[in-house]
Amino acid sequence: MTVGRPVTVGRTAGVEDALRRLERTESDLRAWVRVDAEGARAAASRAPDGPLHGVTFGVKDIIDVAGLPTECGSSLRRGRIATDDAWVVDRLRRAGAVPLGKTVTTEFAYFQPGPTRNPHNSAHTPGGSSSGSAAAVAAGVVPLALGSQTAGSLTRPASYCGIAGYVAPVGGWSTQGFTGLSPSLDAPGLLTAQVAELATVVEAVDGTKVEAPDSVRLVEWHGTELSDVDPAMLDAVRGTGRALHAEAAELPFDTRELSDAHAVVMAYEAARALADEARHPESLSTHLNELLERGRGTTDDEYRTALATAGTARTAALALLTRVDAILGPAAPGPAPRGLDSTGSPVLSRPWQLLGLSVVTVPGHRDPDGMPLGLQLIGHPDRVGRLLGAARIVEEAAR
Repeated sequence: MTVGRPVTVGRTAGVEDALRRLERTESDLRAWVRVDAEGARAAASRAPDGPLHGVTFGVKDIIDVAGLPTECGSSLRRGRIATDDAWVVDRLRRAGAVPLGKTVTTEFAYFQPGPTRNPHNSAHTPGGSSSGSAAAVAAGVVPLALGSQTAGSLTRPASYCGIAGYVAPVGGWSTQGFTGLSPSLDAPGLLTAQVAELATVVEAVDGTKVEAPDSVRLVEWHGTELSDVDPAMLDAVRGTGRALHAEAAELPFDTRELSDAHAVVMAYEAARALADEARHPESLSTHLNELLERGRGTTDDEYRTALATAGTARTAALALLTRVDAILGPAAPGPAPRGLDSTGSPVLSRPWQLLGLSVVTVPGHRDPDGMPLGLQLIGHPDRVGRLLGAARIVEEAAR
């Protein structure tokens, strides 16, 4: 199967198609750090006949591909060659998929933007930190790309670029071969054009089969306690909620408290994960230096308190998500902001990433200017098949 693409003849045809699309778009898009054309052709010629045979994919440049540099959007990692594939790259290869190259990431998957532009309007950000992966899929260069999430690093760019995204529950997929920022929060993820394609890839990676419910049970959440949410985004959430008879139940935890706790955990762990890099502050952005300084100033007691807050809320969240299929809410505060100096706010993803839940970004809505608006479905980490089935129903409701 080729995800979202017609079957073409020849073992390297998918690679050649992708290279042609890349050549047409890259001068405007600037989504790729490195394109490995010869390596992709060689990999395609020997790819196994698995469920993703011949599917080309992009790899966020914090994720290792054997023989290619993993530079993490930083001069401090320039030229560092990976000796092995990351776990998730290996799983995709085993299913027959072919890595085309490395996509742009923000610096160490934090806030400092790269050069990538939004395919829907080049004056707007594609989001971050999985910016290149999201833009490459949205522009049709590749049908699949790998990203990651520590705050809103995949959910937000999926929303801004109008595509589907999947964030694996924390610990559900190995982060072996990743340059992480926060071990308690880091999770791999996928970007595809539509939810059905996500489901195909998830099954190829870990065997999860989509459950196809006749109806979906949702709790509606607006996120307005965390951020000003654009009216068009609120309309998308409310309209979808009405169409699918979502509950208006109050969440059994305080998302503001969870967002604050997330920030504590991320800063504390990032300061330790990037301790070597912190010795070279002149080579780091202001954004990252400020995060690391904040983390160094966070006490062990503050960190333990944040983790305890997460643990209590997770118990309540899992109980809720055993009763319903998902929490339905905005994937970002609004459409992609204008300008390339910021990647937008991740605040609407922080609570769910702290709780280690699985998340699907569902495309299909637009604002009055035609910019994409994504919804997020937050689900139980042990019921990913059910979540993906619910996401397909939500996607249909958005059409």
